[in-house]
Amino acid sequence: MANRLNVRKTYKLYIGGKFARSESGRVLMATSPSGEDLDNYSHASRKDFRDSVVAARKAQSGWAKSTAYLKGQILYRAAEMLEGRQDDLAKEVSRSHGVTMAKARSGVATVIDRLVYYAGWTDKYQQIFGSVNPVATSHFNFTTPEPTGVVVIAAPDEPVLLPMISLLAPVILSGNAAIVIPSPNAPLPALSFAEILATSDLPGGVVNILAGPRDELAKHASEHMDVNAIVDATGNAAFGTTCQAGVATNLKRYVKRSLNADDWFGEAAEDPYWILDTVEQKTAWHPIGV
Repeated sequence: MANRLNVRKTYKLYIGGKFARSESGRVLMATSPSGEDLDNYSHASRKDFRDSVVAARKAQSGWAKSTAYLKGQILYRAAEMLEGRQDDLAKEVSRSHGVTMAKARSGVATVIDRLVYYAGWTDKYQQIFGSVNPVATSHFNFTTPEPTGVVVIAAPDEPVLLPMISLLAPVILSGNAAIVIPSPNAPLPALSFAEILATSDLPGGVVNILAGPRDELAKHASEHMDVNAIVDATGNAAFGTTCQAGVATNLKRYVKRSLNADDWFGEAAEDPYWILDTVEQKTAWHPIGV
């Protein structure tokens, strides 16, 4: 058909396992590094953030009670779903990040491998990071890692998608729920990944994805009393300052990640000790013989 205009897609926020337009009605245009208009996406508001916290808190307790085996199977299932749609996601990365399809495919393949890697940790980190402690009484004394609750994750600008997954997987594998703030420079791959999560077995609300300017969401994230931790990999000084000022008033945990773009593809981003940053170590006593 001659002179037909393409229908632009409007990427929605992912809250509570559902796709929602912003409560504010605001929409932004995603652009490529060369300035080409790509597609529209919803601009998250304070109300959207509050809704995502409610959804995350509601889902977190059930997710935490799931067996380690089930959590691993669900993360692996997400990798399976991504494997089947890797060409679609590679196209999104290519146009959003301004890289060749070959490089985009390589990056998406690494994302799949990263999910599989962390899926394998769901039934291992307790034994490695937990302990049986020696005591001078007739008791067993156990220390075990337990999820901290609701965690906000702020992803860096480059490379697209891989850092977000590398930050997200060690947070949720222990039973936390997450609210992800992707790069405002290239939000479409993250919002496309939400479509993959929606068709996986991950319970709604365990992962929520909000797009929009980070500086608007930083204050909401740091000051919200039902957020337990923030993982900041933005490398943005203003974002970090706002978050740290906010968490000082309510004592939530603030974790800073700082990797070069190339380091996200290597072992530095497969650090199992990242799991410890969003867990609480709980100690229990049990009488011997009871």
